[in-house]
Amino acid sequence: MRSHLRSFRTLAASLRMLLIFTVIVGVAYPLLVTAIAQLPGLRGPADGSRISADGRVVGSKLLGQNFTDGTGRPLPQYFQPRPSASGASGYDPTTSGASNLGPESVVDVLPDPAGKADTGKLSLLTQVCSRSVAIGRLYGVDGSRPFCTPDGVGAVLAVFWSGPGYFGTVTRVVSLNQTGAATPFISTFRGVKVELAQFGQDYSRGQVVPVRGPAPATPAVPADAVTASGSGLDPEISPAYAALQEATVASARRLTIGQVDQVVRKYIKGRDLGFLGEPRVNVLQVNLALDAEYPVGEHTARGTAVG
Repeated sequence: MRSHLRSFRTLAASLRMLLIFTVIVGVAYPLLVTAIAQLPGLRGPADGSRISADGRVVGSKLLGQNFTDGTGRPLPQYFQPRPSASGASGYDPTTSGASNLGPESVVDVLPDPAGKADTGKLSLLTQVCSRSVAIGRLYGVDGSRPFCTPDGVGAVLAVFWSGPGYFGTVTRVVSLNQTGAATPFISTFRGVKVELAQFGQDYSRGQVVPVRGPAPATPAVPADAVTASGSGLDPEISPAYAALQEATVASARRLTIGQVDQVVRKYIKGRDLGFLGEPRVNVLQVNLALDAEYPVGEHTARGTAVG
């Protein structure tokens, strides 16, 4: 009888502790933190740093978003963000993440020309090269980069040697990322004709040789214009990428480049604490400021461009 009584008292004490800590940790603490977060100066960041226009929330200054039309094409009256690997169309906060491709990702997995199960996979190098060519065409600058072909893929060769361990003479050379009707980015390598890669062929015995090419050491297209951030949600671009877009935005809005640049300069944020990170520009804030000062009709950052 006494043992049952002791067990009952232990159970009752445990239930009391459970109830007390549930109230403290599960109710009181969250309410306290929520109340503190609503204090002046803390409320904005705690609520997601949301940005409103015309009485409704159009985005967050912490999250990037696309400024495109219904077909996915960039709207010329808006500054464009950097690429995103988050979601099929980019900037999907529910699938935040990076491509997980590193600097050694230079060889593409070629697509099956018959259109079967294998669809291929682009290396990080080819993604950067293709983006740079596209950005160059869009903004009228030289989109060439080191280790990229003129048609926008990684300039990488598979070099086969007569002897083991990549010794002897070169017997065969293949441009690994070029196939189909492409033209090899160089015709010969060490006197051997360069071939195009073919789907299904094994080139693993060849030495992988990236070729720098004649592109300038400092490309006209900035690095953040061709690379995605680790989160895929970066809301900011470099001042250099903003400057590259100013002429296009000015033309679409019938403004001078100086007028657009004046707006951009208001939103350039310097390095944190004076030495951390790099200067950057918040894309959504600049686009909203342009719409406020120089509206362009129905296609505004409060409508089509921002969801």
